[in-house]
Amino acid sequence: MPATSQPYRGRRRTHRLLAAAAALATAGALAAALPAEAHESKGHGHLPSRYQDVQLLSFNDLHGNLEPPSGSSGRVSELQADGTTKTIDAGGVEYLATHLREARKGHPYSVTAAGGDMVGASPLISGLFHDEPTIEALNKLDLDVTSVGNHEFDEGARELARLQNGGCHPTDGCYTDQRFTGADFPYLAANVLDEKTNRPILKPYWVWKKKDIKIGFIGVTLEGTPGIVSADGVKGLKFKDEVETINKYARVLQAQGVKSIVALIHEGGFPASGAYNYDCDSAGAGSGISGPIVDIAKNITPAVDALVTGHTHTAYVCTVPDPSGKPRMVTSAASFGRLYTDTTLTYDRFTGDIARTSVKSANHVVTRTVPKAPDLTELIAKWNTLAAPIGNRAIGYISADVPNTGTESPMGDLIADAQLAYGRELDPGTDLALMNPGGVRAGLTYAAKGSEGDGVVTYAEGFTVQPFSNTVNLQDFTGAQLIQVLKEQVSGTNTAAPKILQPSANLTYTLDLTKTGEDRVVTDSIRLSGAAVDPAATYRIATNSFLAGGGDGFTTLGQGTNDLVGTDDLAALEKYLTANSSPANPIAPPVANRITIAS
Repeated sequence: MPATSQPYRGRRRTHRLLAAAAALATAGALAAALPAEAHESKGHGHLPSRYQDVQLLSFNDLHGNLEPPSGSSGRVSELQADGTTKTIDAGGVEYLATHLREARKGHPYSVTAAGGDMVGASPLISGLFHDEPTIEALNKLDLDVTSVGNHEFDEGARELARLQNGGCHPTDGCYTDQRFTGADFPYLAANVLDEKTNRPILKPYWVWKKKDIKIGFIGVTLEGTPGIVSADGVKGLKFKDEVETINKYARVLQAQGVKSIVALIHEGGFPASGAYNYDCDSAGAGSGISGPIVDIAKNITPAVDALVTGHTHTAYVCTVPDPSGKPRMVTSAASFGRLYTDTTLTYDRFTGDIARTSVKSANHVVTRTVPKAPDLTELIAKWNTLAAPIGNRAIGYISADVPNTGTESPMGDLIADAQLAYGRELDPGTDLALMNPGGVRAGLTYAAKGSEGDGVVTYAEGFTVQPFSNTVNLQDFTGAQLIQVLKEQVSGTNTAAPKILQPSANLTYTLDLTKTGEDRVVTDSIRLSGAAVDPAATYRIATNSFLAGGGDGFTTLGQGTNDLVGTDDLAALEKYLTANSSPANPIAPPVANRITIAS
């Protein structure tokens, strides 16, 4: 399946040199301040005060990363006072649990929410067991509520319902002698409807209550989910507009007397800086972020008091004006459990609403310098023991890190080369291979993760890179169609956020990022094994089954002919690594020079 909640590759972003004072601003605070008693939670005599601070802890896009992610996936960038940045190792649910538990101390009114993609595209320890380990971990983290994300549909609505309600897997059965009980928290899917009943497949909203305080949560995923999930995963479902859905259920909550509302939205934006503590509002509300969430935020009813977002795997704490022009908090905590967001919602007992002028928020790093939570360590050990016989097997050897970063990444190139080699085993006439960037979930690191030794690639590491069990498919296309496929990387639904396909070594061309739309692909530069592509000739192309179905906006790839379906993509990568590497002769990372970037 696809994995397009991975940050988009090839997007040009603006980086600003910030003043020292702004650089250290980790909190996004709204302009006006309430009276001094606004944050006072003690009562006067026997009466509670008018205002009560409610702590909202949130995170998003965990993707089953129970253990600390490796390489760049396990680091965050922190802006320093002098304008430089430093990287910090981050993530791992043993540490996330400790941080959340410490953060809750001294906050009797605290609720924890998430913005979707808790599961799916998961490492072996979770993915091998259909993400039951992650649900168990989230239960231990005391997650109160989450929206669905696109990856919650990787295995379809029925499997999502099992994760919510419990029960053994319908084909793989039970993994332990204890029955899987499902999530202790509600999954919200307000804009995901059953085509037959026209009703949400899960709860559309949930109300958190403590004493006289109640806050409603509405959960949605991006309307475009069907375009980034396999057809089987969304069969029988309809995905409605995010804004219309949230506004609808905000009215429902208000009619029930719930005036404090938070939207959990699995859609996001792109901050102007990659540093988690960048002051997103340094040049004014909404100025430091772009992308789909901006238009969504500007159109959601002012009845909603804060937005917890996700999907783009970026970190931001911003305010974006609501339809009435008033700033409203919009947050995202990157991905993989590397950050959590701590937001203060000041509840006004007189009105039953959040005093928006007092909302403040900050992202915090899930550092690995704190003690591990013993109950999460025990959970990880249990599932690792079950996974070890499969995961510890060596499948190849590398001479250095193979990263998955960049417009064209060495890891993406390696996968494309592996699929071309496998395609030629199936059909010697296979001409090239293309890999979707969002399906490259991680890179390979040279340093040993366990006891396997440096440079050894284990099956578990390969699974983390390619967890979707896509098949490698061969199809015939004309040269004109191949050229159109390359243009679809930067046009149509991919205009604003290009999805640059990772090519096998024999395909080269130039991307001119000074141009717009299809013109970014320099047609005359496209070469296959050094020769120009003939628009009238037929070319046999290897892709994964997601791309072969037209996923990620590549509609032309869904028009191929003479289909041949092979093995799964991880098996193809394993076969390639086994054939082309050994302890004495490890494979070197591809140079990633197949696409020339002109800017």
